[in-house]
Amino acid sequence: MRYVYFDNNATTPLDPRVRAAMAAWLGESCGNPSSAHRAGQAAREAVEAARDRVAALLAADAAEIVLTASGTEANNTVVADALRGAAAGNRVVVSAFEHPSILAACEAWAASAGVEVVRVAPGAEGRVDAESFGAELGPRTRLAALMLVNNELGTVQPVAAVAARCRELGVPLLCDAVQAAGKIPVAVGELGADYVTIGAHKFHGPLGAAALWIRAGGAGPVPFLVGGAQERRRRASTVNVPAVVGFGVACELARTEREERTRHLASLRDRFEAGVASIPDAEIHGSGAPRVPHTSNVAFHGTLNQELMMRLDLAGFAVSTGAACGSGVVEPSPALTALGLDREHALASLRVSFGVQNTLEEVDAFLDVLAHEVAALRAAAAVAR
Repeated sequence: MRYVYFDNNATTPLDPRVRAAMAAWLGESCGNPSSAHRAGQAAREAVEAARDRVAALLAADAAEIVLTASGTEANNTVVADALRGAAAGNRVVVSAFEHPSILAACEAWAASAGVEVVRVAPGAEGRVDAESFGAELGPRTRLAALMLVNNELGTVQPVAAVAARCRELGVPLLCDAVQAAGKIPVAVGELGADYVTIGAHKFHGPLGAAALWIRAGGAGPVPFLVGGAQERRRRASTVNVPAVVGFGVACELARTEREERTRHLASLRDRFEAGVASIPDAEIHGSGAPRVPHTSNVAFHGTLNQELMMRLDLAGFAVSTGAACGSGVVEPSPALTALGLDREHALASLRVSFGVQNTLEEVDAFLDVLAHEVAALRAAAAVAR
């Protein structure tokens, strides 16, 4: 059987239709969108058409969209602007399992300026309580951040409820929707956040293309990248036309095919989780909370996820541990420890995330291999004891 990719939360394969749209801008078509000549204006038209498609996915106005190179850049831009000039006594309130592009940026300001970073822990099912989050907000809060979908658990967070409290207190809210866009509806008007970030490569678009939505009427962040007048002076840098064109097509496909994709992805996840139920001592994290249709995070107690991941890789299946490795020491996933799980439990957990290219036959084959490898690891551990 061919190598099967079940790590779609990390990145997704490029849709062939997206690749085809990009191809012309990787060869025969050439132009800098900032140039006034015919070639430049053709590039400008392609970029603006893509921006319209990005905006449509978010039910937003195109003028509110700033094109960036990554979700990380978009998140960093908002954090840097909100905390510029902050001092000791100021605070930023975030969920304890936000993406590192937000957490690390906030911690950098804590180290340099004494800003207090308040991390609100999720409940046992992987969902932040809106009231608990709101209780941490106050007059000294410079920014709040709550992702729409957790990238490791797939749980959907109560962004709209938190946004309502933020508006009452005048606190700007950043919503990282990178793992949500293209999987569930992301209508910025309904979310109520002030900033929303998405990335193309999470829903079968290209790497190197993302967007920051900025609520109309606000001042908008001070540019993180400066030098040119691109993006209405909100983000300097020559536009990556092929990637942006691909981004636009990926957004259009995600918007028009969402219901079909949701049914397919949910069928894959449900088939997988039904099969996991037959494996002894397996526990699905966040199964009682609202989740996106394509993500499962499962603990196979009595195993070490790094070992299981490598055995599955050798057997032809790509999955993720969600753990970070540094200096030869395996650390548990911060998202899982934020749930209150102990080290052993967190280090027994795998993330399996499906894409539109996956099939039920692949899931069935994977379940057979998974059950075998889990049993083999547990048997080896028993012998070692």
